[in-house]
Amino acid sequence: MASITDRERIDEALELIWVLEEEGHRDIERFNRSSDDADVTVLLETLTDEGLVKITNGLIHFTEEGRKKAKGLVRRQRLAERLFTDVFEMPEKTVLDDACKMEHILSEELTESVCIFLGHPPTCPHGKPIPRGECCKKLKVEVTPLVTRLSEFEVGASGKITFIVPSDPSRLSKLNSLGISAGSVIKFIQKVPSCVLQIDETTVAIDPEIAKEIYLKKVVK
Repeated sequence: MASITDRERIDEALELIWVLEEEGHRDIERFNRSSDDADVTVLLETLTDEGLVKITNGLIHFTEEGRKKAKGLVRRQRLAERLFTDVFEMPEKTVLDDACKMEHILSEELTESVCIFLGHPPTCPHGKPIPRGECCKKLKVEVTPLVTRLSEFEVGASGKITFIVPSDPSRLSKLNSLGISAGSVIKFIQKVPSCVLQIDETTVAIDPEIAKEIYLKKVVK
């Protein structure tokens, strides 16, 4: 019997089965119509032979191992979509393409780090649920993101700038000249009409639009 050794094709099939299950579909015919694979019959045979799914009365069911693998793939992709959309503000087409690549290569440790970094988001940018991980199970309530935009930072709090994503690269030099760079510790003084922050003994005012491009982590004194 022929089988598939391309792990990416198998991963894509597991993800598709997960998504169809979310939508209430488990029938083989629906999977056949939704899959872009060149040989769906062999693909399903491979999934069955590897103990990832069971097919009963024309319906596809995950095995325990298959559900575990599919959950990890979907979790990685949807977290990547949230990271690329919220933090890097990438175009939707690029987000989808790159997130699909990331789901195959992110390690469990890095996935957990991304989830914590984003504040354990419950959904992807398209509103689909992000499967919870071990880091999420430790929390009883949703937490604020570890890293936030300066424009959304708490007035009166101090934070360490982690990175800056300028829409205009020339802004970096200007910000650096003001002492605003990765690693700088600031105190947020005022949000409107301008964002005012204190760096050492210097007070600096910047445009709110620029404040949206500066990300920082709260410093507890």
